Amino acid sequence: MSQWWKDKIIYQIWPKSFNDSNGDGIGDIQGIVERLDYLKELGVDIIWLSPVYASPFVDQGYDISDYQSIHPAFGTIQDMDYLLREMEKRNMYLIMDLVVNHCSDEHIWFKKACRDPLSIYGKYFYIVPKKDGIPSNVRGYFGGSVWDELPGNPDYLYYHSFHKRQPDLNWENPFLRKEVYYMIDWWLKRGVAGFRIDAIMNIKKDLPFHNYEADREDGMASILNVVQASEGIGDFLAEMKRETFEKYDAFTVGEVFHEKESELEDFVGTDGYFSTMFDFGPELIGKADVCYEYAEVTPKDYKETIFASQKRMESIGLLANIIENHDEMRGVSRYIPEGDLCDASKKALAAVYFFLKGIPVIYQGQEIGMENCPFQDLSEIEDVSTINDYKVALEAGLSEEEAFRCAARYSRDNARTPMQWSDDINAGFTNGSPWFGINPDYKRINAREQLADEHSVLQFYQKMIRLRKDPDYEDIFVEGKFEPLYEDVDNVIAYYRIGEGRRALLLSNYQRQERELVLPVKPECILLNNMDHITLDGNRIRLKGYQTVILLETN
Repeated sequence: MSQWWKDKIIYQIWPKSFNDSNGDGIGDIQGIVERLDYLKELGVDIIWLSPVYASPFVDQGYDISDYQSIHPAFGTIQDMDYLLREMEKRNMYLIMDLVVNHCSDEHIWFKKACRDPLSIYGKYFYIVPKKDGIPSNVRGYFGGSVWDELPGNPDYLYYHSFHKRQPDLNWENPFLRKEVYYMIDWWLKRGVAGFRIDAIMNIKKDLPFHNYEADREDGMASILNVVQASEGIGDFLAEMKRETFEKYDAFTVGEVFHEKESELEDFVGTDGYFSTMFDFGPELIGKADVCYEYAEVTPKDYKETIFASQKRMESIGLLANIIENHDEMRGVSRYIPEGDLCDASKKALAAVYFFLKGIPVIYQGQEIGMENCPFQDLSEIEDVSTINDYKVALEAGLSEEEAFRCAARYSRDNARTPMQWSDDINAGFTNGSPWFGINPDYKRINAREQLADEHSVLQFYQKMIRLRKDPDYEDIFVEGKFEPLYEDVDNVIAYYRIGEGRRALLLSNYQRQERELVLPVKPECILLNNMDHITLDGNRIRLKGYQTVILLETN
């Protein structure tokens, strides 16, 4: 398969919160069409569209009831076709979320399985007789046992990694896999360029089901035990690629986590199952099994983690580099030390991640520096995972205030507040009543004002994208090798991207204090600077707090 995508910029859209075209308070497909020119001007090539499929929305659309239908709140299949045509006019590509570890309990397959667990559809899921006991003590991602009584048929149990209304599909069943491949083909034939593949590491179970060592007082064990113990997922992934993606030269991004080191080449090597996979290393910094035990991220933590990821992948393949997505708090609120949040530090963080080797992914609102939402009460939260985190914290003895504070800080809902287009009512997202609360900082942070301000975070993103796409520097920023610098210097993040006979040095003074450094060589010129001025004397450079530059050196 070709690598037509390697020089592209990806932009993730959370459709419910992106742009509302009809005033019902919910973002929709026509709303995306209205903003295509904005995305094109930004420099976006590929849109990753989070789920717009038919769904009861128990888990914000990741519980799909019909893979070949569009939820009415978002529009119709004809609207999807129109979006694809409008994107093609602009030389843009669409990838969709492929959610095939599980479906909704309202999917026709599961409904038929509930009516007759012994039927062919019963074998599309993991369904066992209740009389044999609970097969394992595994705790799901959203808390509680992965086993629940089969609706309408309480003599049986079924398995769900996530919410109980998201039954896991049985990938051991070849007939189920053929159904999945047919659906993938259907979308690719329609013009979709590929997929972001959700929770894919969960499709292989550690069979037969059994217990693991308990890690909490509830007597249960994390579902990650299943992921880590399972063997043979490659057989499924190789078959899926062969039967679908390969035929269309599709671009695929795997949500791969807890992979075995020996499997990296298989996942994203020259002939890997996927085109690329996300670098989740930074997202895992300081995380624990429960949110109240999370640790804050330090600049040292962040530098060591991204450098380790780059070194690990240097000879294998490309990563999809991110600082936030729909499943995480806002990146600027996580990776910038408390009290240092400002336009300069937002630009510094942006540049540090953006020019790493790999494919940059921008989540909606990231380009204007959207921050965590100051939630005041649990009633403002929609996310089922956050609500579970709150309950677990209470059970552990935290006060209601403490439990809410930690759950809200790390809530996925921080990334799901509506896009801040302007300082108009409802941030320009809708002229109706928004489905979810608007971050009150929209008067200060919005796209319209930043488009008019050459010093804004948004215009800095535009500059970064133009530089990365400049054909004069393709050998450096697209093809170039990664080499770290100043690894032992606190609060300095620096690395080379090495091209043909020359190299670019990204240098970030990742702190509020000024710093002077002696460079390895005198730079030829400055390619990027997140501030107006720079103090450079030969090979001595003085950087202001959070000043970040890219310097060109010629051998």
